[in-house]
Parts: sequence; structure tokens; C-alpha cells
Amino acid sequence: MIDFKNTEGIYFVGIGGIGMSALALYFAKGGFTIAGYDRSESSITQSLTENGCSVVYKDDVNELPALFSDTTEKSKIIIVYTPAIPAESRILSFFRNNNYTIYKRSEILGEISRNTDTLAVAGTHGKTTVSTMIAHLLKQSHIDCSAFLGGISKNYNSNLLLGASRFTVMEADEFDRSFHRLSPLIAVVTSLDADHLDIYGDQVTMIKAYNEFCGKIRHGGDLVVNKKIREDIIVPEGVTCHTYSLDNNADFISYNIKHNKDYYSFSFRSPTAIIEDLHFAFPGIVNIENFTAAIAVALMCGVTEQEIRKGVMLFQGVRRRFDIRINIPGLAFVDDYAHHPEEIRACITCIKEYFSGRKITGIFQPHLFSRTRDHAAGFAEILDQLDEVILLPIYPAREKPIDGVTSGMIFNKMKSTNKRLLEKSDIPGHLDSAKIDVLLTIGAGDIDLLVAPIEEKLRRERGG
Repeated sequence: MIDFKNTEGIYFVGIGGIGMSALALYFAKGGFTIAGYDRSESSITQSLTENGCSVVYKDDVNELPALFSDTTEKSKIIIVYTPAIPAESRILSFFRNNNYTIYKRSEILGEISRNTDTLAVAGTHGKTTVSTMIAHLLKQSHIDCSAFLGGISKNYNSNLLLGASRFTVMEADEFDRSFHRLSPLIAVVTSLDADHLDIYGDQVTMIKAYNEFCGKIRHGGDLVVNKKIREDIIVPEGVTCHTYSLDNNADFISYNIKHNKDYYSFSFRSPTAIIEDLHFAFPGIVNIENFTAAIAVALMCGVTEQEIRKGVMLFQGVRRRFDIRINIPGLAFVDDYAHHPEEIRACITCIKEYFSGRKITGIFQPHLFSRTRDHAAGFAEILDQLDEVILLPIYPAREKPIDGVTSGMIFNKMKSTNKRLLEKSDIPGHLDSAKIDVLLTIGAGDIDLLVAPIEEKLRRERGG
């Protein structure tokens, strides 16, 4: 058990990460002194500063506030870090060398999970959207919830929701086996596509890790699984398994899906209820599948059918998840966090469906050298579905370069002839706004820093 009672301050190494920032804000609102380091300023770190957190951008022990640099005070301090932080970090090394109490982010989430009724969403893609949908359905109902989200909810303009109920929604992150720290009452598994092979080695080992996560579900709890992957999931004893899908052979299904001009309509059926003619303004049939899982969990938690109807209609989405920045006649701009071939496939399928018949230009920044090495052919295949592609250099995140692994691996495998390799600094200068019909930015690195400049350029030169 982690001793928060006798803790005065918490320092977050990597405080600007989406998961770390939610934890930092959670404890700041709990009255703790919060400080942290991240390598660059962002809207997230600015928000933390506005909420009373002290954030620095230089990996230097001299930047530490007095409470955290005074080793005689270390009994009052907890250090939290993410595996994305390099081992040679000066600040993290200072804390380690001086025997501060140090935890991984996943250990802190695990402690919170054990003390609440956790609704945990796992999957190699879809977990941010599904967890945000669940949180929204509960938050706007009489049930309420708290939530630690892997993206910024556009309904609440935050990745942290605080509520009075016993439920806490969490993403169950498979990286570094972090999700094995959780103790969920209800768990969702959305997908099992091969990913994080730098951690697991192969997909079989990764699936074993997911089944170990399922084994963490509390006795008497529930597991909600995408029907496509049901055969890969081992259901623990004492846990009830439910499937969801867009076809008839599942426990929870969405059907009668219609794409109207500005929204989708669909009906939902569970073993005990039918909710007809739901209206949903968020793009993409894949997101109706995501909502199928979210509605299933919400019903299990006691959300009423009328509250479901209202919540589905009012859902605004997640920043950087099919985030429509511009949509005017003759010009659209969409930003998406997709960074795995299957995520990009789902994103491109959505955008081709939503903007049917239009020319689509994609700007893609690969994320991680290892992922690029493992999936170069998959990236090339799906990017070939776009009309025009601009590839940026690989965003390294936590990794060091791998010899011979560059964006050129993807570029050379693509069959399309309408493709370019550009530096991030070349964008948006090289974009000819007059030739843009639908523009899509894709990636989990710092491509998000291009979104505002691109949007500004397009609005200035094309109006809207």
C-alpha cells in the first residue's frame, strides 16, 4: 500500500504525458504539492501550471523546487515516472541515487484501482475512445464517475474527470505490462493487433499478457470483449464474459446503421433491452462499434436507457481522435492520433466513408523506430489508399535510432507515385492550400504541434 497520508509532495518525471498529467492534476486537486519535469512545453503543461503545478523543461537537478531537492525532506515525497523517461535522466537519477520513494505511473494507478470500482479499457487501439465514451455516459447520468483518460475529452476539455460515485474509468495500457497493476470490476478488450513488439517480442506473448490482465478482474466481475477476438481470450473463473459487435451473433450489438448528412443513426440491443434510433454525430462506423462496448458497460453500471440516448447524442469526441478541425464546402482538415497500421486503416476507412468521393491528402509521422521496422509493409499498404501522402521522419519517443530504420522504409514499399518525404519544419510551408480537398494528419508523436499552424494557414488562405 502506498502511503499518501504522510505525503506532502509528488514529483512527476514526464509530467506532460497524457497519462501522467491526469495523475498530476488528480493529486493537485487533492491538496498535494505537485511539481514535475517534461522536455517541452505544451497546452497540457500550461494547463497544469494554471492549476498550481510547478513544471520545468530542463533536465537539471538545479531546477527542482526546494521541497524536492532537499534530501532531508524525502520522507514526505513520492516520485512518479513513466517508462518513456530515459534511464540517464539527471532528475530521475538524482532521486534514485538519494533513495527517494519512487513508483511507476502504473503503480499509482493500480493503487487507485484497488480502492475504487474500476472500469478498465484495454486494446491495441480504440481504448481511448471507448474509455472516454464510457466516462461520458456515466458522467452525464445519475451514476457519475471519475476517469483517467488517454486523451482530452472534448465534452469536458480534460483528461481527468472527478466524481462522487464509486466508479473510476481507466485506460489499461499494455505498454511495459502496465495494465497488470490494475484490479478492475469490469474490463473491456477492444483489439489484439500486434503492437509493442519491442516489449513482447511477438503477438502470441502479447496476447498472453492480455489474458493475464483479464485474470486481474475481480471475482464476480465482468469482461466485455470485441467478438472478433473472443477466441483469443481466456475468461477467468468467477468472471462473466460478454461479446459486442455490429453483427447479430454477440451479446451486445448495434444494428440498422444509417449515415445521414451530419450524423449516424443506429439501434442497440442487449440481452435485456432494445434502444432504437440512437443519434450520433461523431464520424465513423468503427465508432458505433466503440459505442456498443461503452453502452454495454454503462448499462451494467446502472445508466438508464434515456440517459444512454442523451449521452450518445451529446458525445463530442476526443481531441486527436478523428478530430475535425475544419469542415466547410470544398475543404476539410482532420487530425488523428493513429500510429499502428490497423488504427490508420480504421481512420482512413472512416475518412473515406465520411468524405466519400473526395481527394484525401495524408501527412503521416511514424512513431518509434521499432514499430516502423516491424510494420513498414503494413503502413505502406494502408497509406497507399490515400490520394496523396507526405511522410515525416520517425518520432523516436523513448527509443534510440535503429540502423537502417527510417521513414524511407515505408516510402520505398508504397506503390503510390503521389508521395513525398519532408521534414516537419517544411510543413505547413510546402502545403498548397489551393490543392487541398481533405487533409489528414496522422501520428502519435509531435505532429500535433503542426495542427494549429496548418489550421491557421488553411483558414487564412481558404476562409472558414
